[in-house]
Amino acid sequence: MPSTQTKLTACIFNIQKFSLHDGPGIRTVVFFKGCPLRCYWCANPESQNTYPEKMFHPQKNKMQTVGEIKTVDEVMAEVLKDLPFYQESGGGVTLSGGEVLYQADFAIALLQELKNKQIHTAIETTGYAKTAIFQKVIDLVDFIYFDLKHYDDQKHLAGTGVHQQLILDNLTYALAHHQNVVVRIPIIPNYNNQLADAHEFARFCQNLGITKVELLPFHQFGEKKYEQLNRQYRLANVAQLHTEDLSHHQEIFQQAGIACCVR
Repeated sequence: MPSTQTKLTACIFNIQKFSLHDGPGIRTVVFFKGCPLRCYWCANPESQNTYPEKMFHPQKNKMQTVGEIKTVDEVMAEVLKDLPFYQESGGGVTLSGGEVLYQADFAIALLQELKNKQIHTAIETTGYAKTAIFQKVIDLVDFIYFDLKHYDDQKHLAGTGVHQQLILDNLTYALAHHQNVVVRIPIIPNYNNQLADAHEFARFCQNLGITKVELLPFHQFGEKKYEQLNRQYRLANVAQLHTEDLSHHQEIFQQAGIACCVR
């Protein structure tokens, strides 16, 4: 009889090989489809719904399905193809999204299989999940990227569609129980991009005990996806930010004693 774990499935919309910016070493990133947040700047709008959906493919000039239902064994078979690269580079597998915690049972089962193979594990998360679920997942990971969208709850609600208290509770738990936590802050025009915001973020991070921050400049890589999904995009034609645009923001964090880089 197949085990319950073998029967588990999840909607996955991409498995990206040879990634260098999603944890240490060379990594494979498994992108889970589905997210409880609705950040209006989201660069991967095809990741928001939990089910396969149609999206126009401009190169092929036709609709294609985004997202595929996969088993744990199917995902493991794919990520194990690059095991030698993980071993040689100190890399591993990163679970991302969407929001990996949104399909937590599958994520836990997959992480357990990865740990059984002694593969380094990481997640990229919004932290928006019941604390019991969050704790089960991070107990199985070696490295955590944790998103922080805003320091003000009402602005967080306006930008993402959810309050941030649950996120902060989980972040506090992660910082207390895990050594490898990096907080990522997307810097979005007319939302959190002023130097005054950087000062507030730095104080916020100090109060939480955050020691490592990555600033992510707003980009337009996902702009065309909204059109391909027949969705409205609120930041159409808004100018991108670049690394040099955030140099002063970076200095503010560093002056606050927080290790900070711009991605």
